[in-house]
Amino acid sequence: MKYRNLGKWGLKVSEIALGSWVTDLSGTDAEEVAKKTIDRAFDLGVNFFDCADAYSGGAAERFLGRALGEHARHEYVVSSKVFFPMGPGANDWGLSRKHIIEQLDRSLKNLKLDYIDLYFCHRFDPTTPIEETMQVLSDMLAAGKILYYGVSEWSPVQLTKALAVVKENGLRPLSVIQPQYNMTDRYIEDEIMDICAENGVGIVPFSPLAQGLLTGKYRKGQPLPEGSRATWQADKQINKLLTEENLDKVERLLPITERLGVPLSVLALAWILRKRQISSVITGASRAEQLEKNVRASGFVIPDDALAEIESILDYHPFVRRIG
Repeated sequence: MKYRNLGKWGLKVSEIALGSWVTDLSGTDAEEVAKKTIDRAFDLGVNFFDCADAYSGGAAERFLGRALGEHARHEYVVSSKVFFPMGPGANDWGLSRKHIIEQLDRSLKNLKLDYIDLYFCHRFDPTTPIEETMQVLSDMLAAGKILYYGVSEWSPVQLTKALAVVKENGLRPLSVIQPQYNMTDRYIEDEIMDICAENGVGIVPFSPLAQGLLTGKYRKGQPLPEGSRATWQADKQINKLLTEENLDKVERLLPITERLGVPLSVLALAWILRKRQISSVITGASRAEQLEKNVRASGFVIPDDALAEIESILDYHPFVRRIG
C-alpha cells in the first residue's frame, strides 16, 4: 500500500480507503463478514475508514466504532459527516452551529472516540450562512474534537466562498473535499481540481466504481447478476447508470484490462489515482476478497498508450465557454 498526504497537509492516508455505507448488521452473519473485511484492511495497509452519521441512522458508525476499537488509535484515520436529518425536529438537520455540535458529539459517542480525524459537511446547507458553518468547524478543530475538516458535493462557487470565509476570518483551514469522481462522472476536473490544487486541499472521492458499473459485473445484453446491487438497491442509483452508452464503454475497456492483466475495478481506481490532486479513493467492499482486489490499484501505473486509449473511449468533453 502506498500513502499520500492529505493535500498539502501532513496527514498520510492510504491510496485506497474503505467506506462504511452499510445497513444495520447487528447480530447477523454479515456483521462478522464486515468485521473481517476491516481487519483484513489493516493487514493490507489500509489506514483510512470513512463513515457518516446518517448511514443507517448511526448504526454504521456504531459498527465501525466496535470494529476499530480492537486496533490502536494511531493506526487509523476515521472520517464522518454531518448534514442529513437525524430526527424529526426543525434543528435535526443542516449545518447550523447547534446541529453540527450535537451531531459531532453523537458521532464521537457512536464511534467511541475522543476525536474524529476528518469531518465533512455532507452537503451544502442553503439555510445557514457559510460563515456560521466554517466558524463552528474551526472551533471544533480548535477544541480537539476534529483534526481536519472539509465538504462533500459542494459546487465550485460554494467551495470558493468557503475558502474565502476561512481566509478572511483567520479560521482553521478547510483541508479536504469528498466529491463523487469516476470514469463516468468527471465534473470535478472542470474547476474543482484546480481550486483544490491552488489551496492545498486534498480530494478523497467516493463512488469510484460508479455503483459497481466499473467492476465489469454488468455486461451488455446479459441479465443482472443475482444478488447484485442492481437487484436490491432502493434508490436504483446503479440502474440509472446501466445505459447503453455506459455499457458500451465497459465493453471497450475490458480488452485493455486483459492486456494489462488487471480487473476493470483496478483499472478504474488506478485511473483516478493518476491525478496527484487525489489523496485517497474511498471504496466499498462487502467481502475481504473485494478489498484485496481493489488494493492492487495502489501503485499501479497505467501506461501512457493505455491512458490515451481510455480517454478515447470515455470521450469526455469538459465544460468550456469562450468569453469575449
